[in-house]
Amino acid sequence: MIDWRGAVRAVRAVLGALRGVRGGPTVTYGLIAACCLLFVIGPVSGLNPAYGTGDELLAAQGVYFRRWGVVPAELMSGDSRALLTPLTALFVHGSWLHLLGNMLFLYVFGAMAEERMGPVGFALFYLGTGYLALVGYAVAHANSEQTLVGASGAISGVLGAFLFLFPRSRVTSLFPFLFFLPLRFPAWIVLIFWFVLQWLAARAAGAGPGVAYLAHVVGFSVGFLYAWGRYRGGDRVKAQTAATEGESQP
Repeated sequence: MIDWRGAVRAVRAVLGALRGVRGGPTVTYGLIAACCLLFVIGPVSGLNPAYGTGDELLAAQGVYFRRWGVVPAELMSGDSRALLTPLTALFVHGSWLHLLGNMLFLYVFGAMAEERMGPVGFALFYLGTGYLALVGYAVAHANSEQTLVGASGAISGVLGAFLFLFPRSRVTSLFPFLFFLPLRFPAWIVLIFWFVLQWLAARAAGAGPGVAYLAHVVGFSVGFLYAWGRYRGGDRVKAQTAATEGESQP
């Protein structure tokens, strides 16, 4: 059996250490720690022997996704339990690659956004944007029985806010069509390019299994509009800021 008490103590130790870092983005780090912990102890990681192996493990994963993820048809039916799933789904990931990709983007872009918004404001922004992103996808695919999980809708919202708040901050990105060479560009170039790719992919995608590009588009748009409405009075950072690094795709 998994050592639950040990896992909880480890997370508390990490968060305690982060709180000791003056001015550190504790909410960003806390979200990363929560997503990683829940993934490790859940059935998808394959590390918890309580879920078994083989077909038993696959069945447990299906139940797990159905319970905590967003099923558009159930959400649109008005099921009271389903109304909470756009929040719980933000902490559920479908694979190691899905988790690590999302957490990398949250780590890269979340810290500066949290510093600007403040811990409480950033936490509410993250959860609210993620909720709306998943609901937006569900509205567009109201009859779909496919389960939707992952933090990418909320993280897309962070990217949208980052674009408005720090448009000239330079980021290091990897572009597949340029042989994955690490190149540095202003954030506005990288993020607008990323948004266009998501929008084009959303137009071509259906409601079946795969990446929920529409949730990315909705999250990014909501995040940008929130930052525009909240900080357009002069709090926008127009000068180049310290370099940050990230990938070209979440």
